[in-house]
Amino acid sequence: MDETTFLKLAAARRSIRAFQDRPVEREKLDLCLEAARLAPSACNAQPWKFVVVDEPALKSRLAEAVFSGAYSMNRHAAAAPVLVAVVSQRGSAWAWVGNQVQGTVFRLVDIGIACEHFVLQAAELGLGTCWLGWFDAKAAARLLGVPRGHRVEMLLSVGYPAEDPGPRPRNSRDQMSSFNGYGPGPDGP
Repeated sequence: MDETTFLKLAAARRSIRAFQDRPVEREKLDLCLEAARLAPSACNAQPWKFVVVDEPALKSRLAEAVFSGAYSMNRHAAAAPVLVAVVSQRGSAWAWVGNQVQGTVFRLVDIGIACEHFVLQAAELGLGTCWLGWFDAKAAARLLGVPRGHRVEMLLSVGYPAEDPGPRPRNSRDQMSSFNGYGPGPDGP
């Protein structure tokens, strides 16, 4: 196996904001969901549910509900043939204890890992995605029938890209890492 295959995939994945008017095959969506299903989570809680919206009329209603008013900056996602609502589920008691002790909401970390598995699999299949955190979560929950006590944490837009955005600037490895201690950063100690 080529040792750089994963790095090439990670480098190639982009946030896509323009999509072709072309449906996404369920087989490809199933592979993305399988990649998300395999993601690790704190105490193996798997605190997520991915609600895939690919029926055009429902997807349009969802986009209208969640990307209007103060949330209109993400209106571009309405053009995607698929929106995926990522809903947080109740985690395990041990993960909750860890949340309290560490001050980290592991459920959200776990959802981030699962979403990244999803979008990397999508990229490998030639699909474009964009993570969306700015949307009307209550409207999404109402429209999709999400039960009380659960929250739509993230939306992913999915489709075939109609753009090829160039790479975004990244910090150097020396700026973002050190070995055996925090060490000095780019601005000194």
